[in-house]
Amino acid sequence: MKIFTRILLPAFILFFLVEGCVPSKPTEDVELLPSERLINKLEANRRKIKNFEGVGVFEIESAQFNNSATFQIIMQKPDSIYFSVLGPFGIELAQALVTKDNYIFYDALQNTAYRGGVDDDILKNIFKVNLSFTDLLDAFIGSVNLTPNLYKQPSSYSVEGEQYVLTYVDRENDLTSVYKVDIRQLGITNYNLKSDDEQINLEGKYSKFELIENVAIPFNIEIMNKVQNQKVTIKYKNIFANSKGVKVKFELPGDAEIIEW
Repeated sequence: MKIFTRILLPAFILFFLVEGCVPSKPTEDVELLPSERLINKLEANRRKIKNFEGVGVFEIESAQFNNSATFQIIMQKPDSIYFSVLGPFGIELAQALVTKDNYIFYDALQNTAYRGGVDDDILKNIFKVNLSFTDLLDAFIGSVNLTPNLYKQPSSYSVEGEQYVLTYVDRENDLTSVYKVDIRQLGITNYNLKSDDEQINLEGKYSKFELIENVAIPFNIEIMNKVQNQKVTIKYKNIFANSKGVKVKFELPGDAEIIEW
């Protein structure tokens, strides 16, 4: 569901993991940007990532599912997502390789692989969130797709403390989107999407920024779907991006049972 991911996560745009915090600038030295330039910069940052690798902890809280796990993810935009769940000592418990059209999921404990065509139900079963394939790519690298707003004036635009605040009101769909962006780092720190009928109420919070390729990247991401009582938390330990020759090694054991799904 595209609306759910548009909250999901501002910009993970990377090359090598840079240790330490984003260097801050004195407030008086920061150039305040007009809304058009700000949106263009944020969207340009999102598009810089071509491939991405990260290791961290993925946690889901909902009425149907509550669990957390250490995971590794390797993505090649716009084609594929490799996702593995790691147990003690880095042992792989499960792996999934998903493209726009097909998927294969391997349960190491059962030595069973499932494969077939991709649809929203399959993605939900694998990742436990309601996201399309394209939205998953953005979600795991912590980005928000701002393409629809590139040529739109915000309904309101202000500076509050050390944050830009942009509000877009979509009268046609009765939706209101609010972005909060750190003035110094140009990282989205908060995103909120609400519908007038309160059937949609989503909030994303982003923190622990690192400066990678001159882009502030949130290593901690928290997404809340308040209507469905669902929360997704991602905490990255290591991130690498735009590495040359990135490859996914996913080989099934010769004795694995394969089920077409």
